[in-house]
Amino acid sequence: MTKRHDAAGGVSRREYLAATGLLGGSALAGCTTTTRQPAAVNVQPANVDEEPTSTPTRGYTAPPQEVDLAAQNDEVTLRTRHVRHAVHPEETMGGPIEFPLVWAFQADDREPSVPGPILRAREGAEVKVTLDNTEGHAPHTLHFHGSRKAWKDDGVPSTTGITVMPGEKHTYTIPANVPGTHLYHCHFQTHRHIDMGMYGVFRVDPKGYERPDREHFLTVKEWDSRLPRMMAGEDVEFDPRNRRPDVFTVNGKSAPRTLHPEDGSPIVVKQGDRVRLHLVNAGYMSHPMHLHNHRLTLVERDGGVIPEVARYQMDVTNVAPAQRHTVEFVADADPGIYPMHCHKVDHVMNGSFYPGGMLGGVVYEEAMDTDIFRELMEYAGAR
Repeated sequence: MTKRHDAAGGVSRREYLAATGLLGGSALAGCTTTTRQPAAVNVQPANVDEEPTSTPTRGYTAPPQEVDLAAQNDEVTLRTRHVRHAVHPEETMGGPIEFPLVWAFQADDREPSVPGPILRAREGAEVKVTLDNTEGHAPHTLHFHGSRKAWKDDGVPSTTGITVMPGEKHTYTIPANVPGTHLYHCHFQTHRHIDMGMYGVFRVDPKGYERPDREHFLTVKEWDSRLPRMMAGEDVEFDPRNRRPDVFTVNGKSAPRTLHPEDGSPIVVKQGDRVRLHLVNAGYMSHPMHLHNHRLTLVERDGGVIPEVARYQMDVTNVAPAQRHTVEFVADADPGIYPMHCHKVDHVMNGSFYPGGMLGGVVYEEAMDTDIFRELMEYAGAR
């Protein structure tokens, strides 16, 4: 029987904090994130193909939300937004880390996020995705992996002749005809626009899909922080031919913020749960993802189902750029807290501080009422 499933963490914030003892009568009002409020910035144009925003103040991104497309007539509008992005806002474990400017997608009236919203469809649907760039500052397009679509809907401006300019809208028809977990992203000046945050997950549930006890979407990415800083008007230079990643994220956050109950994406389980993880690589480097003390089975790659006869257990799966690996495991370990991280160990750092970066974790509910878990929550900013 399915117990709960979502993109962010599997339990509510109240359940999460109640288990740690951080939630009480006097603590309830203080259980907010410590993300700093937007500050005024003076933006000057950068010497690149696209000019940064002239808006003097910006809000912050929110965590990616799942959009059930079937519940809204298989239609969604993605707006382009210029916002700030708090990767790890605490002064702990190598923080704070913040991008002064990202280009985020906003689904309908939800909040903008990096990664963008998780667009979830059912096999056989015909999805209408409107890219609303009416308040944008640069040209954009949308390209969807994992869909056999009409030529004009491929989203590549140089081969389709379609570019959504600032002040314009365009609707793409995306058939949900390849079941599985996929990626979407802007395909205008792709080398910059993905690196500014314009990417997200496109999920197509096959007919008769049975959800597991727990299900999570985890998008990993490495960043060169010079690009968002340059686009925000700072006096730095970025060369895509000399890209030097220095920030490493899971769902847009670096550890320990990845374990935050609202802002992060902890994998919360109970003993015996069947867990399904959709790992998506939106970066430009391969990331070998390793889960401690559990055995993973790769069941799907880029929407292709792995035949049962070809499946085997492992604890590392190497996800190449733009690849999607769906893995499953049973929560049958000694109840505790177990890291899941990139095994390029320099990717598990915040600057020179270790551990941090591209590190999340499996948290057993049975282990949440422990001193070490409460300490981790303090580091993550869950007060």
